[in-house]
Amino acid sequence: MVSGLALGVDGAAYEGALDASDDPDRPATVAVVGTGLDRVYPARHRELAHRIAARGLIVSEFPLGTPPLNQNLPKRNRIIAGLARGTLVVEAALQSGSLITARLATEQGKEVFAIPGSIHSPQSRGCHALIRQGAKLVETVSDVLEELQLEDVAASTATAANPRSEDADAMLEHRLLRNMGYDPVSLDALCARTGFSAAELHAQLLELELAGSVARLPGGLFQRVAQA
Repeated sequence: MVSGLALGVDGAAYEGALDASDDPDRPATVAVVGTGLDRVYPARHRELAHRIAARGLIVSEFPLGTPPLNQNLPKRNRIIAGLARGTLVVEAALQSGSLITARLATEQGKEVFAIPGSIHSPQSRGCHALIRQGAKLVETVSDVLEELQLEDVAASTATAANPRSEDADAMLEHRLLRNMGYDPVSLDALCARTGFSAAELHAQLLELELAGSVARLPGGLFQRVAQA
């Protein structure tokens, strides 16, 4: 997983990648930053950046001491697109750095994926625009794995890395969804209700979000999606 260490979905995806990795000889994730390697932006990701540095890679083309300048942040997107086999856009406004990464990925001949959302959400309009332009619509992780022809590899890796049964995973998912209810809820509230750690919740919520069972709302809130 390669991204830009941004707030929101980026942070959750990094937490999930780090928690899911159990191979010390293989980088768990890569962060491409728009600052010098001695700076962390946003500052609240300082602890996360240290975890990535210990278990993965932090990449920058800028000299040490370079602050977070607006003109530098979009430049790192071409590196993100170049390092990844495909680009998945989870949420994006029409004027978004994620759309820049998607365009660069297309120019590099890489696959582009997008997760649809509510027609009323400004953060879904960029994804909908990508889908209209030919990006693959993603409802589950399998949609990405199938397109990149990684299904067999993912299945064997998951079996070796996670000996829990499917029933155990289903029980955890049911417990989380039951405690969410159908009203918007914060991560802190979910920690209190379920007893899960923030890292566990980040990983589980990302899976549920990709499966279309949970929606991420502005303000760091999550909401269960009613299934038809």
